[in-house]
Amino acid sequence: MEISIVILNYKMKGLVKNCLQAIFESQISVPFEVIVVDNDSQDGVEQLIKEKFSMVRFIQTGKNEGMGSGNNAGIKASTGKYVLIMNPDIFVHADSIQKMYDYINVRSDVGLVAPRLLNADKSLQHSCYRWYNYLTPLYRRTFLGKFKFAQKDVDRFLMTDWDHATNREVDWMQGSCWLVPKKVFNEVGVFDENFFMYFEDTDLCRRIHNAKYKIIYLATSEVLHLHRRQSADNNVLGVILNKLTRIHITSWIRYLWKWREKNVL
Repeated sequence: MEISIVILNYKMKGLVKNCLQAIFESQISVPFEVIVVDNDSQDGVEQLIKEKFSMVRFIQTGKNEGMGSGNNAGIKASTGKYVLIMNPDIFVHADSIQKMYDYINVRSDVGLVAPRLLNADKSLQHSCYRWYNYLTPLYRRTFLGKFKFAQKDVDRFLMTDWDHATNREVDWMQGSCWLVPKKVFNEVGVFDENFFMYFEDTDLCRRIHNAKYKIIYLATSEVLHLHRRQSADNNVLGVILNKLTRIHITSWIRYLWKWREKNVL
C-alpha cells in the first residue's frame, strides 16, 4: 500500500460524503486506502460509509478527545508508505493527491508536503506560515490585531511578502491536508494528544523540522478548503466568551510551555 488517506469526522457527515466522492473520482496511480475516523459524532456517518463507500475502513473512537487523538487512531491503523491527513472539508482536484505523491516520493529529505488551499471562491487561503512570535496568536484573535505593529507581525507570520504561487520550503503548514511518510511519524511521533485543538499541527511540524526534514508548500497541487476562520474579538469580554478563542490561546500557552527550553521563537 502506498497511500493511506485518513479523514477525521466530527459531526460533518455531509462534508465527508463529498470529500470521499472527490477522492474516488480523482486520478491516483498507486494503491491507496481510505480510513474514516469518527469521534463519536452520532450523525449517521457510519451508515453512510456502509451504504455508499463500502471500500472505506471505518473507525469509531467512541469519544471526542480532539483532533490529534482522532487522527492518531487513523495513523495507527494505516498500512501505507505515506499517510495523507485530510479534513472532511477538503475537496481534492483530479490530480491533487498524485502531485503530492509524485513530489515527496523522490525526495527523502522531505518530511511533509501540503497543497495550496483555495477558498470556495477560488481565492488563496493562507495555509503556510513562519513561526509564531510570543504575541502572534493574540494579534490574530483579538482587537490588538488592528494596530500597525500587530499587523506587521501578522504579515510576517502569513508570509504576505510572497505570492504563494510557487513551491517552497516553509516553517510549518496548517494541518488540514498533509502527506507525510509513515517513517517520519515513526521517527518523530504522531500528534500530541495534549492539544485538543489548535497547535497540534504546529507542534508536529516543529518536531519534523527539528529532525532535519523539509516541510514543503506545493503550490502546483491545489485543493478546495471550505474552512471558515473565526473573526477576531474586538473586546476583552469577547475573548473571554468566545470558546474557540479561549481554546486557541490555551493551546498556545501549552505549546509555549512544552517548548520553553528549546528556543522555539
